[in-house]
Amino acid sequence: MKKKLANTKPAGEPLAVPAVEELEGLCAAVHPTVERTKAELEKRYYERLAEEALGPKWQDGVPGEEAGKLIGEVHEEVDCLHRTARSLVQSYQAVVELEDEMSARLRDLRKSRNRKWYALNPPANAGIDLAEKRLNHFAQGLNIYKILLVCIAGSFAGVVVEMLWAFARYGIIESRRGLVYGPFNLLYGAGAVFLTLFLYKYRNRGKLWSFCGGFIVGSVLEYICSWGQEVLLGSRSWDYSNLPLNLNGRICFTYSVFWGLLGILWIKDLYPRMAKWILKIPNGIGRPLTWALTVFMIFNIIVSCIAVGRWAQRLEGKPAGGAFWEMIDDRFPDQRMARIFANMSFGS
Repeated sequence: MKKKLANTKPAGEPLAVPAVEELEGLCAAVHPTVERTKAELEKRYYERLAEEALGPKWQDGVPGEEAGKLIGEVHEEVDCLHRTARSLVQSYQAVVELEDEMSARLRDLRKSRNRKWYALNPPANAGIDLAEKRLNHFAQGLNIYKILLVCIAGSFAGVVVEMLWAFARYGIIESRRGLVYGPFNLLYGAGAVFLTLFLYKYRNRGKLWSFCGGFIVGSVLEYICSWGQEVLLGSRSWDYSNLPLNLNGRICFTYSVFWGLLGILWIKDLYPRMAKWILKIPNGIGRPLTWALTVFMIFNIIVSCIAVGRWAQRLEGKPAGGAFWEMIDDRFPDQRMARIFANMSFGS
């Protein structure tokens, strides 16, 4: 089946693109040309340079007229070879990228079409791109609507997945929320956004690019979030100090590898699934719905910061400084905050 798919082509069109055949021919001619160039350089310069090395000593380190002419000619040849090598490296990188993208698009196509009851594979990213373009969708590409929806959906999905993981591992249902209203954690939403922003251009490329991007982006994001939480709120929600290869307890190699694997999972599996569901939202409803959800999330973030800040003050024994803070104490007592932010700890 795969062989048949690989050889399928529209009627009347050649199997290979003419430019690809031309490129292959040019590249095949490079090595023989290099060998001929090597032989010509050896014949023209190598013996002359060796003779000059055995010749009389240069006066004050300055070559004579004939030696200077020879050295000038060799410098010109070296400069030309340097430019050629740089051009070949750039061409090689471009061809490798072409091969990688074509292979990745073909793999994604086969995976997306091989949909069985036990393997509900994600749609191909290229198919999502084409559908968004044809529908002129409100969340096309990486516009503001797509980013906001990815953030909100990621904040929700991350909490659900981590709660299920905690239940499977420890047999308990523990809150993994990061906001006071609803099962949302902005760290996952921010992670989904940053992974999407940095990996979107590699969505039709091989998995290595996705892994490296996820490894770097996830590690930087996790470190910044941990540092920011400690500076702004005086608390930490995770500490990797007991794990090997950690950096200030904020990130560690093990979880950075997980971020790399998540990068592959996200851009190759989760993002196209999410984008497919977003495609189902009509343009007339999608824009106002996105802004309404965004306003709710902003309000949620502000209230959460106020509640956590006041929680920290209560732990320090500071009384409420007015009716507003008394209302915060009444609505968000220590017991409720401890249930919502089960893993949050404060410094001394």
